Amino acid sequence: MLTWIALIIFLVTYALIISEKVNRAAIALLGAVIMVFAGILDVHKIFEKYIEWETITLLIGMMILVGITNQTGVFQFVAIRAAKAVKGDPMKILLVLSTLTAFGSALLDNVTTVLLVVPVTIAITRILEINPVPFLMAEIIASNIGGTATLIGDPPNIMIGSANPHLTFNAFLLHLGPIALIIMIVSLVMLYLMFRKQMHPNPVLQAKLMEMNERETIQDQRLMVKSLIVLALTLIGFMLHAVIHVDAAVVAITGAILLMLFGLKEHDIEKAFASIEWVTIFFFAGLFSLVGGLQEVGLIKKLAMLALDVTEGNIQSASLLILWGSGVASATIDNIPFVATMIPLIKDMADGLGLAVDSAPINTLWWSLALGACLGGNGTIIGASANVIVAGLAAKEGKGFSYLEFLKVGVPITLVSLLLAHVYIYLRYLL
Repeated sequence: MLTWIALIIFLVTYALIISEKVNRAAIALLGAVIMVFAGILDVHKIFEKYIEWETITLLIGMMILVGITNQTGVFQFVAIRAAKAVKGDPMKILLVLSTLTAFGSALLDNVTTVLLVVPVTIAITRILEINPVPFLMAEIIASNIGGTATLIGDPPNIMIGSANPHLTFNAFLLHLGPIALIIMIVSLVMLYLMFRKQMHPNPVLQAKLMEMNERETIQDQRLMVKSLIVLALTLIGFMLHAVIHVDAAVVAITGAILLMLFGLKEHDIEKAFASIEWVTIFFFAGLFSLVGGLQEVGLIKKLAMLALDVTEGNIQSASLLILWGSGVASATIDNIPFVATMIPLIKDMADGLGLAVDSAPINTLWWSLALGACLGGNGTIIGASANVIVAGLAAKEGKGFSYLEFLKVGVPITLVSLLLAHVYIYLRYLL
């Protein structure tokens, strides 16, 4: 009976999250509270066992770091300098901003990156008097592909890295970086073919852009230098994980603390804490609790056993099933709750096969999940958090785009991306 109650609570909560009609953090927390009242979850077990504190700490640390750095204006400086480097040519600007978005998403995280890039994009397109929608769609695509490459690039990767500490920053970069780069290059070619007819250069407006002084965007040069130094040291800390044996979450929060103490005045530290996207943090907490409820009643274990039966314990079949299943599911729903559900399932599959959760065959399943979830997020406008954020910012500017408009761009790129990922996984891990 409890199994059915847990499943109904989970599915109803999930449906409300997808609908975007209710605040997703509030509804996720409500679902978790209902599970507690129903006797499915114990509060102490939620905090001790099910909430992934490493994921939440890593997110908070990176949000503070990027929030402080954003105050300096350095991101706007880079965007305007890039636009001027290509002489204000709209098509080239689209490709350059997309590339910057992908790079930023790999090093910072894709949600933060689009929050920085979109306002600048809208400002540039307003000067050039061109439709910003192709630029914004391209940046969504780039943010999800770039975020695929690293541990901190996309929330699903952060969650997977927390579930298996052996999947370090360097491991993600080594295993997912090459295919992310290939997919990004192919996607840029596809974006060029899709949008080239919509780009009409205007020499007068291009000249106006060229007259802009990007140095005026720098608000605080001393803080900028300190921020960039701390960001660089934090990234080095991620890369040296195997040497220093310090978790990525600890490195990120340490960087945030150092920048607040040595870069900000006391009254500005409160502003730094305000840069944390608490809605996202509480959403994660509620989500981890909901999935914990499914684990408590044994539903995740049953699904894992079913997957083993379908694939007959064959890692090759299981990894490709996870890749395509994750891709399709993440295109249909937000990839964060999907990955939260899949993580314990893969752990239970490992148990069923008698393998360690960090063994080479099971690592192939983790890479398949990461690729499917991150790349599948490009399928629809609700596929990933970055998509929803960009669409919301565009709508605020009166430049919104519909579910179907994005579908025409997202689906072809997602299918090609998953095909490339399929070939990559097969050749690198399964052949």
